[in-house]
Amino acid sequence: MKPRRALYTGIFLAALFVSWHALYMAFGPRVLTPPWETFGNAVNILTAPVYWPHIGESIRSFSIALAIAFGLGTLGGIAIGGWPACAEVLEPLLVNFNSVPKVALYPVILLIFGLGMWAKVVFGVLHGVIPIMISSIGAVRNVNPIFVRSAQTMHLTRLQMIRRIWVPATIPEIFSGLRLGFSLTLLGTVFGEFFASQRGFGFLLMNAIDLRNIPTIMSLILILVVFAVLSNSALLAVDRRLHRWQA
Repeated sequence: MKPRRALYTGIFLAALFVSWHALYMAFGPRVLTPPWETFGNAVNILTAPVYWPHIGESIRSFSIALAIAFGLGTLGGIAIGGWPACAEVLEPLLVNFNSVPKVALYPVILLIFGLGMWAKVVFGVLHGVIPIMISSIGAVRNVNPIFVRSAQTMHLTRLQMIRRIWVPATIPEIFSGLRLGFSLTLLGTVFGEFFASQRGFGFLLMNAIDLRNIPTIMSLILILVVFAVLSNSALLAVDRRLHRWQA
């Protein structure tokens, strides 16, 4: 299975590079830069000291946002999912709120938190916390009822049930929610840097768009895409291992 997966991955990457180069040949340097030139520019950006403060700012903002989103989403989802009456009321509300465009809330976030890192963090949390919470609620609902009845027979408290029953039984599903929340939190954090930030990848990308600096735009997009793909691939590998362990 692994050699076949590696073969398919190689074919997909080769087709992607060929398509990329074909688009460059069709539209020219005013729209795209060729693949290898883009990779070279991306390496220059990652190794240039002038970009390190922006890279550090984005990593710091994203890390804080992801930690908050995962903590609130997991604990809130387990607590809500373990209370069926509460889940029936809150889960539809969470689904509806998740469909609201988060961009519409950004002016309110700026009024509350002002310009700076915390506005980006909150914007990232808003994108990631609800999907993680909904996934955690579903994970608790899918717990084997035999486990729950056994815990009730032993007269475990709610805190003991959360610690001994729901958390161990729901780890694989919760981790799947974390994988989804990871991508959405990254998206929200970068979007937050678009609007009102003087540092970070989003700021660099928006500044390059204003200047129509195509090489920088392509290089920054490539860095974000590679980071997201590699991170998601690592999380997917852990996710599959957890599901095999659960089975």
